[in-house]
Amino acid sequence: MPTDLLAIAAHRDDIELTCGGTLIRAVDAGHRTGILDLTAGETGTRGSSELRAREASAAAGILGVTERRNAGLPDAHLHNNDEMRRIVVQEIRHFAPRVVILPFPVGRHPDHRIASELGRDACFLAGLARYGAPGSPHRPEKILYALSYREDPVKPTFVVDITAQFERKLAAIRCYASQFDGAKAAGEIFPTGQDLYSLVETQNAHYGSLIRTRYGEPFFTDETMAVEDVVRLGVRSM
Repeated sequence: MPTDLLAIAAHRDDIELTCGGTLIRAVDAGHRTGILDLTAGETGTRGSSELRAREASAAAGILGVTERRNAGLPDAHLHNNDEMRRIVVQEIRHFAPRVVILPFPVGRHPDHRIASELGRDACFLAGLARYGAPGSPHRPEKILYALSYREDPVKPTFVVDITAQFERKLAAIRCYASQFDGAKAAGEIFPTGQDLYSLVETQNAHYGSLIRTRYGEPFFTDETMAVEDVVRLGVRSM
């Protein structure tokens, strides 16, 4: 069956940090969700690829995703080339998602930046009937970029209220003890002196405050969002 929402990221744990609450909320709403980790994280300083695989499996159970797959691309050596695009196209055709979440295309980790570009190009190519990759042609309808922890002057297009899902999101993040226990920074998350779990809560509370809720996850879209009823718009202005 097609996947309603697919999250693609460079490393195991990226999804949990940036949009785990949104995936849980989608599952709560009855949608089918999936995760595609592009690499096994084999060059990471902490843990090992085998340990991270077990942690990712445990986290996926908490997130409630229908399926989690790994593309097997080389960690710290991602490239948006034809060989890697072909692999990601095959995975997108496998999941056949309606909506795809990608990393924001700006970041200090090269893999995060390349994963965004690679994922977007693969989403387009996956719809070409004559593109040489396994699977039936499929092109997602919508691409969302996860904005969590960004320090760039980009205002979210929208924020998802994950108040009811936050504790489960944090539980999924805690599955990665090899990466985060005792850590004060990770990926795009810069240190503030807090432990990483507290820092995640602070960040999610900030984004939640933008929509007048306890916790939130921010997203950006290139397209202007449509509104059907201006009388029912949320978030008070006054």
